[in-house]
Amino acid sequence: FAQASHKRSLADFQKTLGSFKSQLTEDPIVNAHLKTLYDNLLEQNLCRLIEPFSKVQVQHIAGLIKLPVNSVEKKLSQMILDKKFHGILDQGAGVLIVFEETVVDKTYENALETIHSMGKVVDALYNKAKKLT
Repeated sequence: FAQASHKRSLADFQKTLGSFKSQLTEDPIVNAHLKTLYDNLLEQNLCRLIEPFSKVQVQHIAGLIKLPVNSVEKKLSQMILDKKFHGILDQGAGVLIVFEETVVDKTYENALETIHSMGKVVDALYNKAKKLT
């Protein structure tokens, strides 16, 4: 598994899992860790494959990674929802459209922070004025 993880090879991972399936899947803790490792490998491989594209057929990605289209489509939709990358899946056309990451504008957050601070200042001044009267 270490070699498969180091090579980022899903095929090696599956081959090793197939060789020791009975020993590895019986232990629930080991099985959970193997599923997590497999998911991480799959995400890394999918990110590496879709990186050069702005629009690519899901069937092409599935062919490159040698997995069924349904499982690749499911994983891509999960990655989009988890915000691993920005994009949409056009299931009618069977296409993944990848967007460039947008830079978040901090103006709104800064304005809210300023208003909050001003509210504290006004409250403090009000309390001081109240003490004077």
